[in-house]
Amino acid sequence: MSRVTPDQPRQPAAEVAADTRPTRRAGPAPRVPAPRSGEPPRGRAPLPVAAGVAALWAAVTSWLPVSVVLGLAQLSEDAGSVPGALRAGLVGWLLGHGVPLETSAGPLGLAPLALTALAVWRLTRAGVHVSRAIGARGRRSPGRALTVAVAVGLAYGVLGTLAALAVGVGGLRVSPVRAGLTFAVLGGLAALAGALRTTGVWVLLTRRSPAALRDGVRTGLVAVLLLLGAGAGAAGLAVATGGGDAADMIGAYRTGVAGQAGITLVSLAYAPNATVWSASYLLGPGFAVGTDTAVRTSEVSVGALPAVPLLAGLPRGPVDGLGAALLAVPVLAAMAAGWLLARRLLRLAADDRAPVGWSTLLVPAALAGPVAGLLLGLAAAASGGPLGGGRLAEIGPSPWLVAGVATLVVAVGALLGAAAGRTLTRTPAR
Repeated sequence: MSRVTPDQPRQPAAEVAADTRPTRRAGPAPRVPAPRSGEPPRGRAPLPVAAGVAALWAAVTSWLPVSVVLGLAQLSEDAGSVPGALRAGLVGWLLGHGVPLETSAGPLGLAPLALTALAVWRLTRAGVHVSRAIGARGRRSPGRALTVAVAVGLAYGVLGTLAALAVGVGGLRVSPVRAGLTFAVLGGLAALAGALRTTGVWVLLTRRSPAALRDGVRTGLVAVLLLLGAGAGAAGLAVATGGGDAADMIGAYRTGVAGQAGITLVSLAYAPNATVWSASYLLGPGFAVGTDTAVRTSEVSVGALPAVPLLAGLPRGPVDGLGAALLAVPVLAAMAAGWLLARRLLRLAADDRAPVGWSTLLVPAALAGPVAGLLLGLAAAASGGPLGGGRLAEIGPSPWLVAGVATLVVAVGALLGAAAGRTLTRTPAR
C-alpha cells in the first residue's frame, strides 16, 4: 500500500472522478438554414420597402417646410387655412422640382433653387440610406448602386405623379406624366450620387480616371464656386442698396407680421436664382426679366416689373467708372483656381521629389473651362423660367451664352493662373 508523502500534493476527488469519465465524441455542427431564393439576409430590408420608405421620407422633409412658408405667406387677418397651406405646399413642391404649372395667367415655371437644393440633398441621403439598408455599403458594386438609384427614382416618380393629380383637382393644370418623369429622373440621379459614395464606387471611379481629368474637374468646380460666391456677394450688395424699395414692396402686401415673414422667406428661396443671375451678369451675357429685356453690364433695358422684393436690387443702368472693375471678377476667379491647381501639383511633386511638366499643369487648367461652362450652363437653365404669359414668359439668363462665355473665360484665366503659379512659386528645398 503506497503512502502519500507530505511533499506530494493530493488530487481532489472531483478531479479524479472527472478523469475517469469517458470522453464524448464531438457531434456534427448544427445546421443553419440557408435563406430562400429571393429572400434578403436577416437584418437587411427588401429593396422595394427601403426605397419606398426613403423616397417618402425625402418627400415629406422637403414638402413640409414649403407648406409652412407658403402658409405664412398666405396669412392675413381673414385669410389662410391649413388645407390651403398644404395644397400651396404641394404646388410649390412641384415647382421646386422643375415641374411647370398652367395657371389662368399663363405658365409658371420659375423654380426656387433653394427648394431644389433641399430636395436634391434629401434624395442623396435616401440613396445613402437604401444602400446601407440592403447591405451594399462598401461593396464597390456599380450594379447595386444603379439598382438603388432606379428603385428610389421609381418610388419618387410615383409620389410626383400623385402630387400632380392632387394639385390638378384644385383647378391648376399639371401634367402627371411630366411630373412623374421629372421626379423619377431627379430622384434617380440624386440617389445615384449618394449610392456611389456609400458603396465605394465613387472612389473606384476616381482612382481609375486619368489624373489630368480629376485635376481639371476639381479646378473647374473651384472656379464655379468662386464665381457663384462673387455673384452672391454682388446680388446681396445690390439688394441691400435697394433695401428701402424691397421693404416698401413687402409692406404693400398688408398681410401682417406673419405674412410678411412668409413673403421674405419665399424671396430667400429664390436667392440662389439671383446668385446665378448675378454671376451671369458678371460674366457678360446678363439675364432677362421679361420678353425683349436685358440686364447686362453694357445695357439695362427693363419695363414694368412685378412687385417682387428680389427685383429691387436690379441695376439702374450700364456700369461705368469704377464699376467697370466688375468685368475683371470672373477672370480673377479663374486665375485663382488655376493658381490653386499649380500650388497643389507643386506640393505633391515636392513630396515625391518629381518635377512638374508644363503639360501636367496646363492640360487640367484647360479642361477646367469646359467643366465650368457645363456647370454654369446647367445652373443658368435651372434658374430661369416663365412667371406667366405675355412679357413675363422669359425670365433668367441664356444657358448657351453663359456656358460659352464661362468656358472661354475660365479656360484662359485658369491657364494664366496656373502658369503664374508655376513660375512664381518655388518648391522648398528638402
